[in-house]
Amino acid sequence: MKEDLKLALIQSDLVWEHSKENCQNFSNKIESISEEVDIIVLPEMFTTGFTMNAGTVAEAMDGETVQWMQKMASKTNAAIVGSAVILEDDTYYNRLIFAEPSGKIHHYDKKHTFTLVGEDNVYGAGTEKLIIDYKGWKICPLICYDLRFPVWARNIEDYDILMYVANWPKTRVSAWDALLKARAIENMCYCIGVNRIGKDGVNVEYSGHSAAYDVLGNTITSIEPGKEQIEVVTLEKKHVEAYRNKLKFLEDRDRFTLLQ
Repeated sequence: MKEDLKLALIQSDLVWEHSKENCQNFSNKIESISEEVDIIVLPEMFTTGFTMNAGTVAEAMDGETVQWMQKMASKTNAAIVGSAVILEDDTYYNRLIFAEPSGKIHHYDKKHTFTLVGEDNVYGAGTEKLIIDYKGWKICPLICYDLRFPVWARNIEDYDILMYVANWPKTRVSAWDALLKARAIENMCYCIGVNRIGKDGVNVEYSGHSAAYDVLGNTITSIEPGKEQIEVVTLEKKHVEAYRNKLKFLEDRDRFTLLQ
């Protein structure tokens, strides 16, 4: 188990529906990281932007995007995390992929598809929460709109890190800021959010606000809104354990059964 875990958060613009160019851009950014890290976090749909043109951009799990993630994970000896448009069993998914350096792949399909823009009409909704055990840390990765639904994120598994990849619009970014902080506090965990910047192919603007929060809801990053930036943040296991043991808030959490 690693007592300290280093994450590189990459806040970036995306090229609309152009997988190869986005992968090349992220290759350059990842190769610019000068220190060893354990996990590299990219935005939601990092190869295409948040598109409803799934039939145009979708790939299989053995396609170029997942292969690129595995290659970069092996090259950097760090897990690579981000979501992409995946076609499986005749259904499109907004799928988060967690690629380990060993080549092992974990995936999570976005549970809450964004009905405001018709994501629910294009993409299948996931039904299973994913908890990844990586280097002795328990990680719960989720996607964008999932952030608005605290029951789905509720820490009933004693995970250490809650992680969101996103294309969260500038017009509602105050909600992004508030909810990331709330999820950290209520779940007594580190909460990570990586959001894109720039404008997409349907003229939606994004301002980033990528951040990491500790167990008490304190911001532990200084990523500037609206700018392409990479920040490395160190998470400390002793921080999680100390405050959980001292405050014991999770021991008083509500018990419930989630109905699909």
